[in-house]
Amino acid sequence: MISPLAYIDTEAKLGKNVTVHPFAYIDKNVEIGDNCTIMPYASILSGTRMGVDNIVYQGAIIGATPQDFKFKGEDTLLKIGNHNTIREKVIINRGTNTTDCTIVGNGNFLLEGVHLAHDTHLGNNCVLGNGAKTTGNCVIDDCAILGNDVILKHGCHVGSWALLKDGCRANKDVPPFIVAAHNPITYYGINAVILSKEKQLPETIIDDIAKAYRQIYQCSTSLENAIRRIKEIIPLNPEISYLIEFIENSKKGIIGVNM
Repeated sequence: MISPLAYIDTEAKLGKNVTVHPFAYIDKNVEIGDNCTIMPYASILSGTRMGVDNIVYQGAIIGATPQDFKFKGEDTLLKIGNHNTIREKVIINRGTNTTDCTIVGNGNFLLEGVHLAHDTHLGNNCVLGNGAKTTGNCVIDDCAILGNDVILKHGCHVGSWALLKDGCRANKDVPPFIVAAHNPITYYGINAVILSKEKQLPETIIDDIAKAYRQIYQCSTSLENAIRRIKEIIPLNPEISYLIEFIENSKKGIIGVNM
C-alpha cells in the first residue's frame, strides 16, 4: 500500500509489496527492495540502496548528507541489507566520496535516536541502543551490542559479540567477546552469558577466551608479549584466531591498554 499523501520521486525504484505511509518522503536515486515498510514522516534520501523486509519508523532520516568537511557533493551511497528494524529518529549518513560508502548489513536493530555517521560499516545482527552514535569510518562487526548513548569516536572498530554498556565513550578499538564499561572505557569481563546462550559456544571455548584476555589485561605485561603467550598456551580455535587477528590489525589500539 502506497499512500497518496506520501511523496515518492518518479526516479525512485520500489520493489513488490512495499508499504509507504502518509507523509513519508522518498527521494530520487533511491532503491527499496520487496516487502519494506516506510512509516509516516520517515525520509529516504538520494543514494540509498535498501534490501528486502526492512522497516523504517517515524522521523528516521536515511541517506542523509554526510557531516564531513571533505564531502564535495558527490553522488555517494548508503547500502542497507535485509531484515533491519530502524526505529524512530534514526539518522544514517551516506558515504563521503565514491571510494567508500556507508553499509548496514542484515538483521540489525537500531533503536530510537541512533546515528550512524558517514562510511560506518555495520555488520549483521547487531543491536544499537537508544541514542547510540558513531562518528565517521567506524566498523562494527557482527552481533555487537551498543548500549544506550554509547559513542564511538572516529575510526573505532568494535569486535563481534562485544557489549558496550550504557554511556561508554570509545576512542580506541573494542576487541571481540568482551563487556566494556565505565568512562574512561575499559575491559569489564567476558560477555559469557551472551556467548553461551546466543552464540552457543561450549564452555571450553569461553574459558579459552577468558584465559586470552587474562593475558592481555591482568598479567602486567606488554600487549606484544600477551599475544605471544596466547599463541603459545591457548589452542588456536576460530574464536582465538579472530581475537588475535583483531588486536594485531588494530590501528587505534584497544581499550584499556597503553600501546
